[in-house]
Amino acid sequence: MLKLSQPNISEEAIAAVANVLRSGQLVHGQECETFERELAAYLGCSEVVLVSSGTAALHVALLALDIGPGDAVIVPDFTFPATANVVALTGARAVIVDVMPDTYTLDTAQFERVVSGWTGPERLRAVIPVHEFGYVADMAEINRIAKAHGLAVVEDAACALGASLADRKAGTWGDAGCFSFHPRKTLTTGEGGAISTDNVELAARMRRLRNHGMERTEEGMRFFEPATNYRLTNFQAALGRAQLALLDNWIAQRRRLASVYLELLAPLQARGLLRLPDHAAGHSWQTFMVVNTSGQPRSEIIQALRDAGVEANLGAQSLSALGIYGGSEQAAPCGGNLYREGIALPFCEQYSEAMLETVAQALTQYFAA
Repeated sequence: MLKLSQPNISEEAIAAVANVLRSGQLVHGQECETFERELAAYLGCSEVVLVSSGTAALHVALLALDIGPGDAVIVPDFTFPATANVVALTGARAVIVDVMPDTYTLDTAQFERVVSGWTGPERLRAVIPVHEFGYVADMAEINRIAKAHGLAVVEDAACALGASLADRKAGTWGDAGCFSFHPRKTLTTGEGGAISTDNVELAARMRRLRNHGMERTEEGMRFFEPATNYRLTNFQAALGRAQLALLDNWIAQRRRLASVYLELLAPLQARGLLRLPDHAAGHSWQTFMVVNTSGQPRSEIIQALRDAGVEANLGAQSLSALGIYGGSEQAAPCGGNLYREGIALPFCEQYSEAMLETVAQALTQYFAA
């Protein structure tokens, strides 16, 4: 079975993890602190705070911005539910806005309409643009709208480490950027995440919030506020560090393979059977998702691919369609369609052009039947 993706873990990375395990320094330590500095240098920001997952990154960022009960946060409809879950966990309300059909990112025109016409009982405090699958949202426009209305900007860059827009890395456009190191991501620490920011005071608070609300002082450990444990382990940081130097080469390979997919599948798009994703220069291509426009059941297409030895699945969820965050499916038709008809295809930097050709042939044969 050709899987959706495979983590890229070298023997050198395994050895780096083994060295930390032998050292006995397993919790947050030197490897974590070095990884934070290396990530900050890579992203071009002043601070990076490592945490235990991408969800933890989003949660800590919102808590550090004092978002809570009585507040509302704009989130795009088409995303993994963690984006809205963290809003709910703070006690705030997630306000769902639709996405664009080809980039899968926040529809800035609808975003501006919602913000300008806001009459809800909550105070609108922030927006979480999602760089879905590594495509960077229109951050210049999002920042313009957010600034005009006094909103904080927290980038959900879970899929977008290494992606860029106008030579500026994803995660460095807003007040904070949040990354995931889940195994489906290009760089993985198993579970894990990070927050980027240029706000030193905000970073200091986020470090406390990931560590029981405490900080080491000259008098010993001091507890500043109630918090939880969202620390990353030292051996996970060693795994991430071993991959970071290779990340840009991996992304370059993903971009090349995405171009191959786009060429192979163009005939199916021309026949109106699939819609292909938009291709931007800074796209990091964490996932390659097409949209079924054939009228055939998506489940049938996915099963036909599986019968041909090709794993496929949905891309992400429509928050409004899930029915647990409020919002109307009618108000987010693009996100709902992407949820119902999106098909994520096998994709990672280790795959060959021949493997992609196998996928394209399986799709072509299905539609020829």
